[in-house]
Amino acid sequence: MTDKAALYDVIRKPVITEKATMASEANALVFEVDIAANKPLIKKAVEALFNVKVKAVNTTITKGKVKRFKGRLGTRKDIKNAYVTLEEGHMIDVTTGL
Repeated sequence: MTDKAALYDVIRKPVITEKATMASEANALVFEVDIAANKPLIKKAVEALFNVKVKAVNTTITKGKVKRFKGRLGTRKDIKNAYVTLEEGHMIDVTTGL
C-alpha cells in the first residue's frame, strides 16, 4: 500500500463544513474516505500523504437517504467520514488543495 494512487483511493477528499472547521480548532481534520477503509489504513494513508503524525482516527458512516429521482425512488450512496486528530505541532492546511 505504498502507491500514492492507492492512498488517494482511501482518502477521497477533505470535508469543509462548519462542523469540520470547529474540529480543526482541536487539531483535527475531517476526510471523506472509502467505505471499506479501516482506521489503521486511514492513519497510514494520512501519515504517508501529508508527512504528519496521527494521534487518533474516529470514523462515522452516514447512511444514504431515500430520495425521488425523476419520480422514481432511489437511494443516495453511504458516506464514511474520518475525523483525524493530529499530534501536537503537526498541521495540514486543506484550504490550499491536496
